[in-house]
Amino acid sequence: MEINPEHMNKEGPNLANKRPKVLIIGAGLAGITLAMLLEKTNIPYEIFERAATVKPLGSAIFLNSTTAKVFKQCGIYDELFASGKVTRCIQIANENREIEYILDYGEDALKMFGSHGYILSRPRLYEILLAQVPRERFHMNKKMLSMENGGNGVLVRFSDGTTEEGDILVGADGAYSAVRQNLYAKLKKLNKLPKSDALPLPYSTTCLVGQTRPLDPEDFPNLKEETCQFIRILGDHKPYTWTFFTTAANTVCFSIIEFLDEETRKLSDTFRTSEWGSDAAGTMIEQVRHLPIISGGDKITTVGHLIDLTPREYVSKVVYEEKLFKTWHHMRTVLIGDACHKLNPAGGSGATNAIHDAVTLANYINALPTQPSVENVHRAFKDYKRERIPWVTEAFESSAVFRTMVETGIKAKMVRYVSKNMPSFMNRKMLVRMAINQPQCSFMPLIEDAGTHKSAKQLSVVQTLKMIEENKRQDEANAKKRAAQLAKQFAIAEKDREDRAEEIAQAKAEIRVSAV
Repeated sequence: MEINPEHMNKEGPNLANKRPKVLIIGAGLAGITLAMLLEKTNIPYEIFERAATVKPLGSAIFLNSTTAKVFKQCGIYDELFASGKVTRCIQIANENREIEYILDYGEDALKMFGSHGYILSRPRLYEILLAQVPRERFHMNKKMLSMENGGNGVLVRFSDGTTEEGDILVGADGAYSAVRQNLYAKLKKLNKLPKSDALPLPYSTTCLVGQTRPLDPEDFPNLKEETCQFIRILGDHKPYTWTFFTTAANTVCFSIIEFLDEETRKLSDTFRTSEWGSDAAGTMIEQVRHLPIISGGDKITTVGHLIDLTPREYVSKVVYEEKLFKTWHHMRTVLIGDACHKLNPAGGSGATNAIHDAVTLANYINALPTQPSVENVHRAFKDYKRERIPWVTEAFESSAVFRTMVETGIKAKMVRYVSKNMPSFMNRKMLVRMAINQPQCSFMPLIEDAGTHKSAKQLSVVQTLKMIEENKRQDEANAKKRAAQLAKQFAIAEKDREDRAEEIAQAKAEIRVSAV
């Protein structure tokens, strides 16, 4: 198939299989979630990952009511929740191991929103999600080099010399997305790329993360607590803030954020990457070993102790970028997750928003008509961004506040003071606002609200249900039209057959007369 950007045909290239074929670049959280959801439909898809294996580095993820419904739809919520540990608050401490104040998520989360918040190790989350996607859908060692994005389809070229064609290309390949870079380069040549999208990703922090092996609760008494002990220590005149929390597997996850000045930012450029990796972690490990932690006992008392109890391949260092891109899609190509909005992890919402992107996009892709035109696809992508951008913008701003809270300096102290002294009703209001966004898939049985607070209206469910019904009516009308055409063709053929039979009979009669 020749991909022609100017060819705005009414039908896509995938004529044999009428549903649009989706190519997903990137097997991170956003890509795997989208694949899991498309598996629940009859939409063909393939997922391509540049790494040899899916290696979910990082420590843990906080999940709550905002993802509960879609996971219940997929039949994996109970398994996820059982693998996690209920989390009700964040404890803010100082270097003297004293708890200064608590950000309380409330005992009433189950009553208010129908589900508890819980901490789950990232590897366990990936393990459960990967089990929902057939192995044959994954294509590993597939580094994308370039792509063609046309009115009649998409074509992707990989470093191994292979190519892949489809109807929709999804860039789920992270902060340094190859899909985004290729798309933006083409848009820049057409003078269609906003100036801000052409700027490099800004960053001001690096982070060291890891997860220990399972520990003896006698050595780390906080593991005995029924709920997750989530503690964040703010450095005293140090460029560090560090967080550690317990998991259901008796492991301890940790994250040490380093705030960079101009000089250290230049040094960080030498290893700056889009991947979590362990190669660059060595130097930072030595710098943070002495930092104190709170374990509930006197055996494991420093970050160094945690690092020594962690398998080396589970310790990683990464740069934290922050950017909300303006361009999320063009023609048949669309971006999700970190590829279009990179949030600072201090806010804890990057993973949730990646999942929400996948849910919303899956709804609109599933609602596309058979053999969708580029206009159909563009409209779906436009609706996807329109639904997601308010929530992502709010998360971006919230992450900035959390980032400031864990920084050093006067501004950070002011933010912490306000947070510490905020009235409970304002805390409750903020909690409700964050927790009522509970997107789910319109192509699976919907999950009813289980709490006292109703979930926010989800446009993609309302809109795509109407689109699906309209597509069904259109398909039925087309089927009737096709049946009528076939009936007419059959009638004409039958009339021709009868006419030919009559001519043959007449010819035979004439032959008999001639023979006599």
